[in-house]
Amino acid sequence: MSVIPETVLPETVVAETPEAVDVITGARERIDALDDRIIGLIQERVAVSAVIQEARISSGGRRVSLSREMEILGHYRDALGRPGTALAMTMLELSRGRI
Repeated sequence: MSVIPETVLPETVVAETPEAVDVITGARERIDALDDRIIGLIQERVAVSAVIQEARISSGGRRVSLSREMEILGHYRDALGRPGTALAMTMLELSRGRI
């Protein structure tokens, strides 16, 4: 049995006025652009983290610094609240893999 890929269509903007449609459409475009920038920054962070890990390993150290990771978790939590901790955990996992 073959699976036919589902076509993804853009969501129709539902609003009460044409002005609201314009605002929503523009805001969604801005969010999409921000998401693209965030993804690029995450990819850059992953690459920088790989450089740090390689330097640590090649100098006889550990790949991961748990005290540094705790600093990062605290920074995200302080800036974004409790959900910031989950976001930081995801960023750390992307950057160094699971431990």
